[in-house]
Amino acid sequence: MAKILMYATGVCPYCVRAEQLLRRKGVTDIEKVRVDLDPARRDEMLERTEGARTVPQIFIGDTYVGGCDELHALDRAGGLDPLLA
Repeated sequence: MAKILMYATGVCPYCVRAEQLLRRKGVTDIEKVRVDLDPARRDEMLERTEGARTVPQIFIGDTYVGGCDELHALDRAGGLDPLLA
């Protein structure tokens, strides 16, 4: 399974929804980076996402997916399962 990296905060309902979808898809290992606890990692997130300030910001392998809405849209379009494989 592909490596999942999710930039998140501790109180973000969209982060929870994104994680729930990934868990339903069988993902057991999600590297969650808490940008609310580590400002340097927030700067990293901004750079890697070309300025996205909201969380979650999700990477599957080397592919930047975006946020929760983009993750769900990718799943509805049938593109999530191939990325996770």
